Amino acid sequence: MAFTNHILRRAAFLANNVRNMGGSTGVASATPGSGHAHGDYKKWKKLSLFVAFPAVGLAMVNAVLQLSSDEEHERPEFVPYEHMRIRTKRFPWGEGQRSLFHNPHVNALPDGYEE
Repeated sequence: MAFTNHILRRAAFLANNVRNMGGSTGVASATPGSGHAHGDYKKWKKLSLFVAFPAVGLAMVNAVLQLSSDEEHERPEFVPYEHMRIRTKRFPWGEGQRSLFHNPHVNALPDGYEE
């Protein structure tokens, strides 16, 4: 937890520094007809390198750590709510009750989980 807080504080610090580097907003310093302000690519390159890529890396590490834990992931108890799993017409594959990406451990059929 402390490591994650440290990384988030570091990312916020870097984002603040990139924002304060004096890069233009693209409105005031752009010359008419030029399309983009000069130097804007540097700001976006630094934002990508120091904010976006580390954020994606942190999300990946979080997902790997949660999935690699030794505890068993239990599926929730089936509750037959009337507004869920309504089938007005059958799916065009198989017996018509399972969706295309059906996972029997996670996805319930209208009458409950498969055993």
